[in-house]
Amino acid sequence: MARKSIIARAKKKPKFSTRTLNRCFKCGRKHGYMRDFDLCRICFREMANEGQLPGVKKSSW
Repeated sequence: MARKSIIARAKKKPKFSTRTLNRCFKCGRKHGYMRDFDLCRICFREMANEGQLPGVKKSSW
């Protein structure tokens, strides 16, 4: 989990728009981020398996 100071710094509006850093709203992770859900891949998987994300189901083929 990311430190609180790093999460707070990422939430501030940056000086230049290209410096924005997307972070997971749940844990603060910056890698493996999914824009559609505002989550990282780990939190996405946990929430999808618990059925907390509407319209998402585990695929099988």
